[in-house]
Amino acid sequence: MTTIKQNSSKKPSTTQTQTAVTEVKENLQRGVSSAAKYLRRPYTILHAYERQNFRPDFIAGVTVAVIGIPTAIAFATLAGLPPQMGLYATIVGGIFGTLWGSSNQIQVGPTNTMSLLVLSVLATTLLPGSPEYIVAAGVLAILVGIFQFGLGIFRLGVLVNFISHSLIIGFTFGAGLLIIIRQIAPLLGLPESSGGIVQAIKETFLDLPDIQPATAVLGILTIIIIVGLRRINRRIPGALIAMIISSMAVFLLDLGNNGVAVIGELPRGFPPLAHLPLFNLPLIVSLSPSALAVGTIGLIQSIAVTRSIATQTKQRLDSNQEFVGQGMANLASGFLSGYPGSASFSSSAVNVELGAKTPVAAVISSLVVMAAMFSLASLTAYLPVTSLSAILILAALGLTDRHEIMRILRGAPGDALILLATLSGVLFLGIAFAVLLGVLLSFALYLLRTSTPRVHEVKPDDSYKHFSFQPDKPGCPQLGIIEIYGDLYFGAVHHVEEYILDHADRHPEQRYLLIRMQNVNGCDFSGIQLLESIVKRYRNQGGDVFLLQPQFRVKQIFETTDFAERFLGNDHILDRDDAISDIFYHTLDPTICIYECPVRAFKECENLPKRVTLPGIPDDHEVALEKLVMMTPSTLWSQLHPMAAPASPETGASIPLIIDVREPREFQQGHIAEAQSVPLVTILAEKANFPADRQIVLVCRTGQRSRRAAAALQSVGCTNVVVLKGGLQAWEAAKLLEIRTYAIP
Repeated sequence: MTTIKQNSSKKPSTTQTQTAVTEVKENLQRGVSSAAKYLRRPYTILHAYERQNFRPDFIAGVTVAVIGIPTAIAFATLAGLPPQMGLYATIVGGIFGTLWGSSNQIQVGPTNTMSLLVLSVLATTLLPGSPEYIVAAGVLAILVGIFQFGLGIFRLGVLVNFISHSLIIGFTFGAGLLIIIRQIAPLLGLPESSGGIVQAIKETFLDLPDIQPATAVLGILTIIIIVGLRRINRRIPGALIAMIISSMAVFLLDLGNNGVAVIGELPRGFPPLAHLPLFNLPLIVSLSPSALAVGTIGLIQSIAVTRSIATQTKQRLDSNQEFVGQGMANLASGFLSGYPGSASFSSSAVNVELGAKTPVAAVISSLVVMAAMFSLASLTAYLPVTSLSAILILAALGLTDRHEIMRILRGAPGDALILLATLSGVLFLGIAFAVLLGVLLSFALYLLRTSTPRVHEVKPDDSYKHFSFQPDKPGCPQLGIIEIYGDLYFGAVHHVEEYILDHADRHPEQRYLLIRMQNVNGCDFSGIQLLESIVKRYRNQGGDVFLLQPQFRVKQIFETTDFAERFLGNDHILDRDDAISDIFYHTLDPTICIYECPVRAFKECENLPKRVTLPGIPDDHEVALEKLVMMTPSTLWSQLHPMAAPASPETGASIPLIIDVREPREFQQGHIAEAQSVPLVTILAEKANFPADRQIVLVCRTGQRSRRAAAALQSVGCTNVVVLKGGLQAWEAAKLLEIRTYAIP
């Protein structure tokens, strides 16, 4: 026998090992298959390309290039990098980011947000514009690309969905303020501050008397030209025209030799291969945390842009494919002398407006920028820095969505907290730290919301077709209905349990509970334990619990844990729309509906006569409560057990006659041992005769029927009538049923 047991124990172990190996192989095959699908995206685009799409793609590509050249130079300057690096990032991002991305209209390249991130990350330890700074920017782009590419290949694009929208709004608002404050000095020809935002404002204010008039005039003129052309037609490349005019002014008036700072001539040629210290471990370690922050913000911004475009084009997006595209763009940008970038909202919006059909439009835009570097590179020798500052200030103003900010501040406190914390972090603590702080707060808010799901009592509306939260509407005295909006996992069960137990304490008369679970998508073993404890509580009090329409996955947990079959009972899991009818006709007590319930909580109540419709039964408002004598359960018990509790003036020496006025069926389910069953209808029919020399204590479930019986007896001359206060519910709550069990043999 021992040998057989050993062999039988080994066989499942081998099977389990084979199953595990098979699962690993299948996962690897799926991973390789998905990676191959993501990497062959350019082939899919070009193979399915249609000729009729070339004309709109070409027009959009050329227009975006014309608009993007000046902004690319400006963004590189903002990042503390040579202007050509912005153009290189534009060329590389437009090719790799769009061909391997998901959206047909997205334009990838340097942006004001990413440029400011690069500056804030690198300028703390390196001098902007120095060779070490430029190298670090390239390494940062590669680290960001690896991070983003990895998330896409391993299909972790869903993680970005957990980043709060408030974080994005707070970050972009703060980034816009930083750009404006830091660009005021170069706009006016003042020395730039290397300190924080407070110091930058202070130094700019103190240096105002030293403004260079020619520089300030060119900068302000650039703003006027761009704003004026936008009002005429937003399709006019105002930034490019303003840069040409300001460059001509520098050339014709020889302003470069009179204190006006210029960009200098750009190098001609293709984006060169960068020589980066990829095996410099200290540099990699120091840049890795910043790469996570930069990569996260880049992905969030790109997903926001692609989703905004998809709402107009109705294109179905793949967030994992988009992550792969962003990763490929930053990897290529790092190796080809660029710096980190992301999806550009303004350029992508132009693509949509001009009718771009495929990612080929972005490739054409990159080729046009590359051609411009060969033919127009020498013209940048006269491009004033103040014009770039003007372009950046106008771009930063576009980041401020005041309407959205006010909506968030007026909305949920958690979202407002994330916005203000991220904004404050960007302005005073550093952008990388602000991003991580915002991400942590977003996760904390998510955990808080999932761990405190909405749980409340619902009641039928006037048409009895829908259930909703109606706290002021009276409910059924026998059945409570609670709806849960959220998953029953270990983090949420305490909150749900607290509400249900508190509801049970506030409504002790409701012996039955119906839990609506159609909005519960998941349940773990902690949720099963919660449901078991609730069922035990209600059943210990003579009631029961029913579950309505649990989801398929929740049902599977019920089956695998034997909760449904062995504990609750499959007949207590209701999937029908007539669940209320089933409980009403098979579980609830109709006598309580008739004699104790003044409302018609359910449609089924319409078919039952209420106490107010029965002749001879006084209603609550017809019973003069001041004429009734109430007796507490403890006083009654003392009178029934004079040996256990000495008689007092209140109790008297004689043992009272206890009359239970409930229906016989209720009486048989449980009653005080010394009680006699005399239903209320018998008393009202004057068919009950009680001795005149004994005190009569009337008992029912809650005291309502006892009060009406007392009023009826007093009307025929019975004066020695007392009502048990709270009825049998109060008697049980005082645990006198247990005392009675041991006191009376």
